[in-house]
Amino acid sequence: MGAVAPSSSPVAPLFLVDGFNVLWRGHFGFPAPIYSRDKQRNLTGLFAFFALLRVTLRDDLDTDPAEVCVVLDGEHGSAERKDADADYKANRESTPAALEPLQFLAPLKDALDAYGIAWVEIDDAEADDVVGTLVHRHPDRTIRIMSADQDYYQLLDGERVRIINRSRKASKRIITDTEVLNRYGVTPGQWPDYRALTGDKSDNLPGVKGIGAKTAAELLSDGLALDNLRPSGRLTGTKGAAIESAWTDVLRWRDLSRMRHDIPITWQPTGQASPALPKPADVIEKLGMW
Repeated sequence: MGAVAPSSSPVAPLFLVDGFNVLWRGHFGFPAPIYSRDKQRNLTGLFAFFALLRVTLRDDLDTDPAEVCVVLDGEHGSAERKDADADYKANRESTPAALEPLQFLAPLKDALDAYGIAWVEIDDAEADDVVGTLVHRHPDRTIRIMSADQDYYQLLDGERVRIINRSRKASKRIITDTEVLNRYGVTPGQWPDYRALTGDKSDNLPGVKGIGAKTAAELLSDGLALDNLRPSGRLTGTKGAAIESAWTDVLRWRDLSRMRHDIPITWQPTGQASPALPKPADVIEKLGMW
């Protein structure tokens, strides 16, 4: 038998899904609750996750069909950051009601396996660090990230890396580095610096008192990195004094906001587009949960 000619098929874009972000938003934000036929089990989170993923791939993807990987937060993913700052994410509710979507984690994985969709969960890593590592590990891949979490803004990179946020209106769901620069006055690379100054409510980072978005953008204008802010001569007046007095905290908040790029990930993309997903009702049926 002669040698097999190498495939000329293009490498599929990589579509990385912030699994918990989509699951939580689906469970608590879906238009109507979805129950089992006996009305005893609330299936909203599971149904919504696959509904949102399917419609996003169908309607919002601005690339060729993609290779999908759902990335999940590890059980102890936040431990290292919480060791560095006990207030990190301390504002997030941990009541049974707030953690309801966790009941869908096992069937969600089963369904992804059943339909040939990859997923990654590393016990001591947050999803955004895994995504950050994959983005930097595959510089030759076109990548789309599905999440409403603004932390991912730091990964934006021209046409190569964009974010899809379905919580926005249809015409504005794709987020680019140009939008971030025009809207916030900083580049994606400056996003952790910007958040260190302004704060980030979602991660319970307070920022510097009295430093709002406009001031932070002015201080970081022309691409100035936070590390170069003190010798720049820009820290003047009462606001400059506030930043100076909080400088150690500012650097810690910046480091907490930065995504890691060195997570050990055994999963390797195939370069092939993932199979299409069926209707979410069919997914629930396949799992035998109706």
